[in-house]
This record gives sequence, structure tokens and C-alpha cells, in this order.
Amino acid sequence: MCTFEISRRVAARVAAVVRAAVFGAAVFGTVILPTGSRAAEPPGDLIGQMRIYVGEADRTLLEVAREQDLGVLEIMAANPGIDPWMPGAGTALLLPSAHVLPDAEREGIVINLAELRLYYFPGGDAAPVTATIGIGRQGFTTPLGTTKIVRKQTDPTWFPTATARAENPALPAAFPPGPANPLGKYAFYLGWETYLIHGTHKPYGVGRRVSRGCIRLYPERIEQLFRTVEIGTKVTVVSQPVKLGWQAGELYLEVHPDLDQLDELEVSREFTQRPAAGAEELILAKAGAAAARLDWARIEVALAQRLGIPVRITFPQEGRRRLGWPVAAPPPSARAASPGRPAPWAARPSPGA
Repeated sequence: MCTFEISRRVAARVAAVVRAAVFGAAVFGTVILPTGSRAAEPPGDLIGQMRIYVGEADRTLLEVAREQDLGVLEIMAANPGIDPWMPGAGTALLLPSAHVLPDAEREGIVINLAELRLYYFPGGDAAPVTATIGIGRQGFTTPLGTTKIVRKQTDPTWFPTATARAENPALPAAFPPGPANPLGKYAFYLGWETYLIHGTHKPYGVGRRVSRGCIRLYPERIEQLFRTVEIGTKVTVVSQPVKLGWQAGELYLEVHPDLDQLDELEVSREFTQRPAAGAEELILAKAGAAAARLDWARIEVALAQRLGIPVRITFPQEGRRRLGWPVAAPPPSARAASPGRPAPWAARPSPGA
């Protein structure tokens, strides 16, 4: 494929990101994405940088995902309709590598099941660390709440549960360490019996719903965490498909597919759009006194598309006045009932994404 065709595809994807006002600034290959804040500004609720990846021949999305510490499903959600096996040479992919921090105490490890992602807060002035995770498949959930790391083990032995052995009678009572051990080379044992954070001998399961409720990471990421995370570290597990955060005076919204939609995405490369329950109330509460600056058209698109990327949802106050828009936003009920206006959850065409 010629350079002109590649550049045109990349330019189209970058234009979509700019129109969505996605947070982040980075150079990946030859692509520069817009910045959401300056380095001199105090830290806010967002971390990471959005990037564009230009596909190479014979590289699968699974390979790209692992290289970028992303999950294949989150890349598919951010790039609807993409071929997960062979995106194709010259295909521009939006990498969802910027994140709104979950609504939880920023201490120890925070796991957000809804976005298949772990956050580690080292404390002090150290920046948060994040990693893609694999979680339990349908029927095997991870408890929500707070626990702690009670033990950490190199070369762990896996002791299959009675349920696992009933499903697969060939499993031994104890699976010794080694390259075929499902726990990988490193494991953290939680205060919840039988639940672990561990590596894996099957990296393609990271970023997907394939485990029996444990949290699995790419081998290289669990090794990094193993060196720094100590016994006694607090672990908080939440499920938040809708996240909101402030950065440089602007409010950002990040919406992920729910677990059923992830299962659809796995099978058919797309999912059925449906409303995120309670999202409007969350947005109004987080906006507070800035509710008058909310861009409800952009909010509707983000809630419908669920791309899993941070999107700025506030207008600069002065910008609203210059354009002659009302400073006070109408309440959700009035907006839903306005003549000629679609319901707040109506799916609109993507603004170029």
C-alpha cells in the first residue's frame, strides 16, 4: 500500500479523535494526537496518552494488544468493525491508552471489572500504574468490595477447585510450576479464598472474559507488579462501565461496553447499543456547578457508542457565550421532551470515529 493511502487513513482517524476531543498527547509512529492538559498543570483524574497504530502486514490484533498492554476487546470497541485477526497493512487503529481513573479510593490496587483493567497507586508522588486484565467468564464472577494481598508467590502451584475438577476430571489435585501452569510465574493471593491476581500461560486470554473469576495479567506486567506490590496491599474491586473525571477544568466521560456487550463483541465484532443505567444522574452529580457547560449532544454519542475512551463533555464557559448558546443547560426531562429532539439515549451517527 502506498504512503499516500496510509497517510490518508491515519489523517481520517486523527481527525475523528480531534472531533471527539479525546484526552492525551503522544507521538506514535508519525501521528500526533491533541493534548488535554499541559505538563505544568496539576494531575487530574486522567492518566495515559491516546495513540494511533498503523497496521502492518501479517500482524494480528492479539499481537498489537499485548505489545501495547491493551486488551483485544477494548481495541475492538474503540475501532468498531475492525478485523481482530488481520487488521491489514495501513489500517489506522485508535489505541485506547488514556483512562479516567475509577471512582474509588486511590490506594493500593483498584480493579475495574467493567473495563477489564487494574490500577495500582504506589503512593506518594508516584504516578498510578495500569494494566489490562482478564476476568471471569459468564457464570464466574469476581467479588466486589475490598480485600488485601495476603501472600505472593513465585512459581506458584495451582490447586484446581472441586468445580474445576468436576468439569475436567483430567485435572490433577495440584498443578506444579512450569510453562503449562495456568497461574504463570507469579501470583498474588487475596483475602478472598480461591481468588488470585496472577500471570498466565495463555496471554491471549488477557483483556477478555475467560477465567474462573481470578484476575490474570500479561506475563511481563505481572512480573513488574510483583517486584513492587507488597503483602498487605489493599485491593478494591469495582464494576464501573461509566467513568467521569476532571482534567484542566474540563469534565471527561469514558463509557465501556457492559459485560454482555463484551460477549457480543467477542462473537460478532459488534454489540447491541443500549442505555447505561443512571448515567445522566452520575454526569450531573460530577459536573456540579459546571452542569450548565455540559455538551449533551456529545454525551449522547459517547453513551451510545461506548468506545472506552475519554471524551471531553464540557464546553468552555466563554465559548458558550461567544456562540450565543444558553449558559444554563435544560434539565434532562426537558431535553428528552423537546420537540424534534431524540431521546437522550438515541444512537446518533459517529462524528467521524
